[in-house]
Amino acid sequence: MDRATRDEADHAIDPATADDTNQLAEAVEQPLEPDALTPSSADAITAEVEAVGGNIVPLLGGRWAPRTSSRRRRRLRGRPTRILAVAFLALIVGWALVPQLFASGSPTAVNPVAALLGPSGQFPLGTDQYGRSIYTELVYGARPALEVGIACTVLGGVVGSVIGIIGGYLGGWVDMLVMRLIDILLALPGLLLALIFIAALPRTLTNEILAISISTVPIFARVVRGQALQVRSRPFIDAATVTGVRRRAVVWRHVLPNCMTPAIVLAAVYVGVVIVVAASLNFLGLGPSEGVLDWGALISSGQGYIDKDWWISVFPGLTVALLVISVSVMGDWLRDVLEPASG
Repeated sequence: MDRATRDEADHAIDPATADDTNQLAEAVEQPLEPDALTPSSADAITAEVEAVGGNIVPLLGGRWAPRTSSRRRRRLRGRPTRILAVAFLALIVGWALVPQLFASGSPTAVNPVAALLGPSGQFPLGTDQYGRSIYTELVYGARPALEVGIACTVLGGVVGSVIGIIGGYLGGWVDMLVMRLIDILLALPGLLLALIFIAALPRTLTNEILAISISTVPIFARVVRGQALQVRSRPFIDAATVTGVRRRAVVWRHVLPNCMTPAIVLAAVYVGVVIVVAASLNFLGLGPSEGVLDWGALISSGQGYIDKDWWISVFPGLTVALLVISVSVMGDWLRDVLEPASG
């Protein structure tokens, strides 16, 4: 490309009428010879870049690409939120692991003299109708909440991922049969699906985990099945099949590792959903009946006092909300780390 032709192409671009940075990148995507770039043409290109906000950067070969600084700024803006989320999650984990370090006394000790006391120095979050400290009940209720959230997510995630991989990789009538069953389960909300199973089972913590786990299987199966379909169509799967590698080895070595990322991201986000479902079941009186401390049951016990003694229900509800938000924030961060292209 001679100098006159290149200068003519440079001045043919009107930044004011360009739709976006990509149009400018397409216009200057041809590589420039090092000795053909004169100061005047360089100034012209610089002016065009500044006119569109400076959102493109030069690459090797004279090409231009969108600048990633906006994405970096977005991550920096989200850093304080992630720090707060990590701090709150660390507090909840501390409550679950060593509740004695955070609260003194028994969470089930009844003290009628201290019934329905508001937040104070002795009782930071007040007391309930039986004189029990709300703060102590929240601390000791963290372990059952995390147990249910993590156990249900892991159990439902493993079963759903296996179903999704089998259906997505094998295809044919197996995929059709499996996914029609999954579609039937997806037609029902997760809470309603858990209610159906838990109503037919004794009210124990194990049965609650089992019922909620069943309600989480369909979403994992659907997501992992879509990923398995994409992996199955890639050339390295065809190459492994042609060379005589067994299906079991192909699934174990190639399909499963490539399907783990979306499953892990979904699991990180779904822990909060499971905690809400478990709290909802306990709020409705369908939770364990063997005296397990639960935030949902605590919210339910205070609904008759909400007009005056609001702290009985408000603080447990606020704890559940903050925990779900913190888990969601960390799930979004994990998605950005494991799936940068989706950000």
